Amino acid sequence: MNEISCRIMVKLYFIIIRRGEPLLQSPSADVREYACASISRVVQQSQMIPGFLQRDAVRKIGPLLLDRSLAVRETAAGALRNLSACGGPEVCEDMVKQDVLTPLSALLRECCTGFDMSSSPTMKGQKHTVEDVANEAVNLLWNLCESSSTAVSVFNKAGLLDVLLHCLQRHPQNMELAISAAHCLHTVTEENEELVRSVNAAVFGVLENILSSTNTSMEYTLLRTLAAGSLWNLKSGLSLTQQSHILTALATTLSHSLSLDAGELIPELWHAESARLSKETTSATESDHSDAQPAGHEAEEMEEDVRDEKMNGRKPNDRMSKTKSDISDLLPRDRLELREAKALLSAQQTSLEIIVNMCCSDEPSDDEWEEMSSSDESEMCADGMSDTNSSLFSHLCLSAELHTILLNHSIPQQVLKKAEFPSTAALELCSKYPTWKCLLKKMHRVQCRALTCLHNILSSMDTESLGGASGLQAVAQQLSSLVFSSALKDEEFLEAVTSALRSLLQIMATKSIPQCMTPHQLMIFCEAATSCELVSVRVNALAILGITGSSLSKEKNTADTLQLIGNALLNIAMKDSNLVVCGEALDALFDVFADGDEAEKAGKNINLLSSLKALQPGFRAKLRKEGRGKYSPDQLCVLDNIRINLKRFISYLENLQRK
Repeated sequence: MNEISCRIMVKLYFIIIRRGEPLLQSPSADVREYACASISRVVQQSQMIPGFLQRDAVRKIGPLLLDRSLAVRETAAGALRNLSACGGPEVCEDMVKQDVLTPLSALLRECCTGFDMSSSPTMKGQKHTVEDVANEAVNLLWNLCESSSTAVSVFNKAGLLDVLLHCLQRHPQNMELAISAAHCLHTVTEENEELVRSVNAAVFGVLENILSSTNTSMEYTLLRTLAAGSLWNLKSGLSLTQQSHILTALATTLSHSLSLDAGELIPELWHAESARLSKETTSATESDHSDAQPAGHEAEEMEEDVRDEKMNGRKPNDRMSKTKSDISDLLPRDRLELREAKALLSAQQTSLEIIVNMCCSDEPSDDEWEEMSSSDESEMCADGMSDTNSSLFSHLCLSAELHTILLNHSIPQQVLKKAEFPSTAALELCSKYPTWKCLLKKMHRVQCRALTCLHNILSSMDTESLGGASGLQAVAQQLSSLVFSSALKDEEFLEAVTSALRSLLQIMATKSIPQCMTPHQLMIFCEAATSCELVSVRVNALAILGITGSSLSKEKNTADTLQLIGNALLNIAMKDSNLVVCGEALDALFDVFADGDEAEKAGKNINLLSSLKALQPGFRAKLRKEGRGKYSPDQLCVLDNIRINLKRFISYLENLQRK
C-alpha cells in the first residue's frame, strides 16, 4: 500500500470508528456493505486492529453475517476473516470470546440449506451467491479453529462437522468451497478425540468417495490429499480391518501427490496461461505477466503465514479464492493455471505433513529435544511415555504393515526428491513474473517440509529399508550439498536440513558407517553455530560436530581435525549467551574427547582440561542465576545432567593426565 493509500485508510479508519454503528446498521444494504468492505481493508493494517477490538467491533459486525442481503453477508464474513487472519491467534481468541461463532454457525447452516437454490439457472450469474458467502464463512471458521482451542470446542458442541461435509460434497459444483471446507476439516480433526467419538460411517463415506475420485486436476489432487489427512486424523474411529483398507488408500493418494514434478508442471502451467491469454488479447497477456500482485495478496500471505507459524511440520497453509471488491480476495477466477500451481504445491506440502505425523511418536517434538539436548538420554527427567494404541498405527514405531506400504509406494525416495526441490527453472520463472512470485515461498516451504519428513523417516525406519550403508551415504551427500550450497537460506530451511542431517549422521555413527564431512564443511557448521539466531540450528550444528568428531576420534591421523572441532566447541561453550547451546557444546566435547589416542592427543594440544576447569564455575553460576527463570523444567534437568557430566569429565581427563 503506497503512502497516499495508507493516509486514506487511516482517515477511513477514524470515520469507521466514530460512525461505525450507524454505518453498519444503516437501512441501506449498500451502505452496510460499504462499511464492512472498508473495515475489511483497514484491518489489514495491524496497528488498526486494537482500536476495532476495543470498540466491540466484532459484536457489531457479527449480526451482519445474517443480514438479509447476500452481499452484506459476504462482505461481513470477509471483514471478520481478514481480522482473524491479520490479527493472529490472540485476536482469534478474542473474537471467539465475543461470540462470533454463534452467528457464524447460523450463517453456515443457512448457506447449506440454500445451496440447491444457488445452483438453479435463475441464480447463476449473480454477483453474490450463497456459495460465495459460505466460502468466506468457512475460511473464517478455519482461521478461528486454527488459532483457538475454544473455537474447536464450540465446533464440536455446535455439530458443525455436518456443515463442513455438506460444503465438501459441493466439489462438483464449487471446488473452491470444497477445498476451503477440506482445509478446515483437516484442521479441526487434528487431535480432536471428542470429534472422533462423534463420527459415523457417513463421515468416512464422504471422505472415501473423495479419495476414490479420478479427476486429474491439481485442485482435485489437493482435495484428495486433504481428505486423506482428515482420514488419518480420524483413524482411531475405524476398526482394524477398516484401518488396513484406508491405509493403502492414504498411501496411494500421498504417493500420487508427491510423484507430480512441480519443477516441470509449474513452467508448463505458466506457458498454458500465457497461450490462453494471448488468444483472448495481447494486452491481457502483457498485463497478466507484468502487473503487481492482485488485490488482497498481502492479506492472503498474512493468513498463510499465521497458519504456518503454528507448524513445524504443521497443517496446510494456502488456498484458492476469487475476485471481489473485498480485500480478502485471493486469486481471480480467470487465473486458472496459477490456481492449479498453488493447489499442486499445497497438496505436496500437506502430503509431507501427513507423512511426518505417520512417522512421528507421542514423544516431545523435535524442537523440544533439540532445545533440551543431553549427553545421556537415559538420564533425562522426562515423563514416561506409554502407548495405549494397539492398532496398525502404533505411535512408538511404524507398524509392519504401515512400514511395508510406505516402502511399496516409494515414499522415502519421493520425500528425498522433494528435499532437493525446487527446480531452477521454476524459481527463475516465478521470480520473473510478479503474479507468480507467490509460488516462491510455497516451493521453499515444500522443501522444508520434505526435510522435516525425511528426519522423521530416518528416525522410524531401519537402515536396510533406506538403502543400507551406501544409500545412507548418498543421502548424507545430498543433504550436505543442500547445506553447503551458496544460495541464501532462511532459518526454517536451516533448521529442517540440519535436523535431518543430524539424525542421519547419528544413525550412520551407530551403524559404524563412514561419515562424509570434510574439515572445511565442519568449519562451516561452526560458523552456522555461532552466527544463526535460531537456537535449534545452533544446537543441531553443534550436535553434528559432536557426532562427526566422535567418529573421527576412532580413526587414525585425525588429531588435527579434532583440534579444529575442539577449539570451536570450547569457544561456543564459553561465549554463547544461551545455556542450552553452551550445554550442547559441552555435550559434544564429551563425545569427541571421550576415548582414543587421537582424541587424547588433540585434547592436550588445545589444553582441553584447563579450558574446561576455567569455564566450569561460570557455567554453574549461570545455571543457578538464570536457570529457573529462563528455561523449562525439562531443559533445566538436562542442563543439570550436563553440569554433573562436566565434573565427571574433568575428573576423567585428570586421571588421563596422571598416567
